[in-house]
Amino acid sequence: MTLKDQDTMRQPVLFLPHGGGPCFFMEWGTTWDRMAAYLRSVGSSLPCRPEAIVVMSGHWETSDMVVGSAAHPSLIYDYYGFPPHTYQLEYPVPGSPTVAGKIRNLLRTRGVACTENATRGLDHGVFIPFMLAFPDADIPVVEISLPESLDAAGVLKLGEILAPLRDENILIVGTGMTYHNMRHLMRPDGVSDAQSVAFDTWLQQAIEAPPARRTQSLLDWEHAPFARECHPQPEHLLPLMFAAGAAGTDAGHRDYNDIVMGKALSGFRFG
Repeated sequence: MTLKDQDTMRQPVLFLPHGGGPCFFMEWGTTWDRMAAYLRSVGSSLPCRPEAIVVMSGHWETSDMVVGSAAHPSLIYDYYGFPPHTYQLEYPVPGSPTVAGKIRNLLRTRGVACTENATRGLDHGVFIPFMLAFPDADIPVVEISLPESLDAAGVLKLGEILAPLRDENILIVGTGMTYHNMRHLMRPDGVSDAQSVAFDTWLQQAIEAPPARRTQSLLDWEHAPFARECHPQPEHLLPLMFAAGAAGTDAGHRDYNDIVMGKALSGFRFG
């Protein structure tokens, strides 16, 4: 992968699907091939090499806002029952205490309390997709938490507050899954499969609507077709709200879509 090196440019905002556990590093037939190919295309699609990446994952929930400030974040193998080699994966990416401080200051300026955590590593919602999207592990990564107390409006606001980082050549990413009902995800069936397609179609229409309508649709996401059937809990969808908030008035579009084990899954890009 070669990222285009240019002078500072405004980065887009991404929502990336992170797959199921360490799925891209296992023998799983062709199930995850298209998603893996999409993730491998991400780096070269950017306007220039980012100075850093700020990411919200569906796998770090906290009571209050926290930003990871480790200079050399470890990896958190927060998946269970997979082959031993998947617990030895390495992604020696640097962190950035400087960017973490910028995030904290932006949030505090807008009245959002935020603390730093200099010991927490990167969960698999970050390092698994990033091993494909940014395999050189040379772009500093700073993860921020998903506060448990926040709804769609609160997470959209977080993205809006951090949007100025884009003008400093910092890439903002949300990672999750557009379908996350674990009871049905690994068990294709006609009913839940159709529900996932209906919700994913609505989500594409919402993201690709004019920004004001997009925001209102995302605020009302629970009224979308089969929303709660697809997301009994919203932690894997809310990073998309974070990305949409950081997008501001930039247009959004779906740049990845596939049916994986019967379920519709998508990725999105803004700007």
